[in-house]
Amino acid sequence: MQKLTASNIVAYINHLDKNVAYSYINTKNKGQIRIISADNHQGPIRIRRWTPAKGETYASAKEETISTEMIWRVANAFSPGRPINFDRVLGGSYNTRSVLEALLAHTPQFYFCYPGRIENMGGVSTVQSGHKHLIWLPDSPHRAGVLTKHDSDIIISEVPQADAYYDSLATPVTDSSDLSDISIDVKRRHAQIQIALYFIGKQLNFRTWIAQNDKGILYNNKRIGEYDGVIQRLQDERLLTAYQDAAHEALLIDCIWFKNGSLMPAVMEVEHSTGVTSGLVRMKRFKDKFIPLQNVRYVIVAADEDREDVVKKASHPQFKDLDTKYFPYSAVEELYALCQKRKLRGVTEEFLDCYMESVLA
Repeated sequence: MQKLTASNIVAYINHLDKNVAYSYINTKNKGQIRIISADNHQGPIRIRRWTPAKGETYASAKEETISTEMIWRVANAFSPGRPINFDRVLGGSYNTRSVLEALLAHTPQFYFCYPGRIENMGGVSTVQSGHKHLIWLPDSPHRAGVLTKHDSDIIISEVPQADAYYDSLATPVTDSSDLSDISIDVKRRHAQIQIALYFIGKQLNFRTWIAQNDKGILYNNKRIGEYDGVIQRLQDERLLTAYQDAAHEALLIDCIWFKNGSLMPAVMEVEHSTGVTSGLVRMKRFKDKFIPLQNVRYVIVAADEDREDVVKKASHPQFKDLDTKYFPYSAVEELYALCQKRKLRGVTEEFLDCYMESVLA
């Protein structure tokens, strides 16, 4: 599946004519928009907007920015052919959200549309007229600079999306050189993702190794190393008893899933400000000392905005044999939320491939 990034959005908008004033999708809004610059890799995008009916002019309009953070939030929401509602994605935040929506709709790959919505009242469901959405159709571009409506029979059930919840958490004091200079917020985020991976594994009947230096994470007033299914001694794991050098290399790998004593569905490094390369090196050292086992996924788990960095570094020739998978935070939390909401049964580990992207594909 194609993945939209902030860099894509900036590039699309950068290709629009900067000498043209663009209108909003909502015709009741008589404002005009001009692009000042959109040439930075991931933003910000600089614009001016004004409303001639109010006596405003381009010359009198102040310069505003569409932030990188906002661009990434929008990019992460899109999948090909799936309409999104800007206000819902952005939660009503950012006073330039309608500007970004309008500019995107003028680019060839984006259309505006009004999908039907399912309304349930008194147990009776009906299809009503929908609200304005944007839809990304990368394989069916329209003419640049022209607002184009997409007509389809898509219907949206506006049930609130599942959220991932984390209980009380405290990170341990660590002497690890990898983490010594990292802020408490980043350490906390790293720990949250490890916890999500543990609970996902538990739901799929995996036993989980948590990095030796992270077992002291307190989650809901209990050390993560004390949770059911967390492996205490990696050296004693059946798959590794004959490969003690490999077990030693794996001690600081963030998370490893084991199944039935004979399978290893995933070896995962949760990356943050320490960079992607250190995780790739750690997994590579482990793989080089381990039996060539089939169906092991070597995975970099990282923030959505770090995708390009993951792809670039994991594609380096020295890591080619890892056939690295990228597991974005948003996909981790989507799967984690599903596990919290539903008791998954009968799915195989191949189910995970729906949530991971192959870097070398």
